[in-house]
Amino acid sequence: MSAPPPAGVYVPVPTFFVSKKAANYNAVASPIDIETQAAHSLHLAKSGITGLVVLGSTGEAVHLTNKERFDILSGVRKAFDDGGFKDYPIIAGTAAQNIEEVVEQLKSAKEAGAQWGLCLVPGYFAGASTQEGIIQWFTAVADQSPIPVMVYHYPGVSNNVKVVPSTYATLSKHPNIVGCKLSHGDVSYHAQIGANPKIDHTHFHTFTGLGQQLLPVIALGCAGTIDGSAGFFPKSVVRLYNLSIKNQPTDEEVKERRLLQYKVSSVEELVVKYGTVGIKEAISRILGMGDIDGTRLPLCGGIPGGDKEWENWKEVIGDLDAVEKSL
Repeated sequence: MSAPPPAGVYVPVPTFFVSKKAANYNAVASPIDIETQAAHSLHLAKSGITGLVVLGSTGEAVHLTNKERFDILSGVRKAFDDGGFKDYPIIAGTAAQNIEEVVEQLKSAKEAGAQWGLCLVPGYFAGASTQEGIIQWFTAVADQSPIPVMVYHYPGVSNNVKVVPSTYATLSKHPNIVGCKLSHGDVSYHAQIGANPKIDHTHFHTFTGLGQQLLPVIALGCAGTIDGSAGFFPKSVVRLYNLSIKNQPTDEEVKERRLLQYKVSSVEELVVKYGTVGIKEAISRILGMGDIDGTRLPLCGGIPGGDKEWENWKEVIGDLDAVEKSL
């Protein structure tokens, strides 16, 4: 049986493109910016983040060529190796629908230095898909993948395709399927997967894709989070995770983690509202990395309302920024 990614906090990193100020900027498809990609990745590793998801939804994977995918993954791996983070966990996302292309992307990901794959549930034919069909699709991918894979369920970008808890229980028995990311707010499903006694949780790790429910889902057996806001407030989300896994917290720690979850959840509303666009803008404004509106078409222009809208988030951003700077 293959091993899952270690428990903890992961960041689904954005893909950085060269700035509008760069000589090689292209408004239609600006080249990838490996230097900024590497700098952001190293910042996260140094801040205590367990690992990265590269080329996920936040990474605009669907906007990239296969060559760009390889260059980003290999560039991040080289940055970690050169920066003293050898064997740092990298999970490579896939969002293709046909099995052969997914397997090719996973083979390329391994060659580039990724240790795991995170495969989006195919949702083009969501209305006609059955649970048996989804099981067979993932089984075929896992049978052929050179790296262990995880199930990525994000209904919001996959036509609201449904994956029921019993499907995860079945897939968890495959020796090369080692976990899942649940990017939805159904806490009952988190419980029915993360706490299911029929699943071997040493082999199959359940991660929430929503940091705003990190504290409660840890109690339900989840292994951690793959969270967008950790891309700009990494130390705060790591602190919340470390408090959440305490089985016998002190009264002060109970108060701290509850308040910290409130602050993280409040900031997460920015991610919920604006997704990748909001995450990129926050990373640019808070960390000074990448352009505020550094996405590829059809995403453009940054968050609607610009500076005026950002002002509306100043209080919740400031509250968590103070925590971040104290850690």
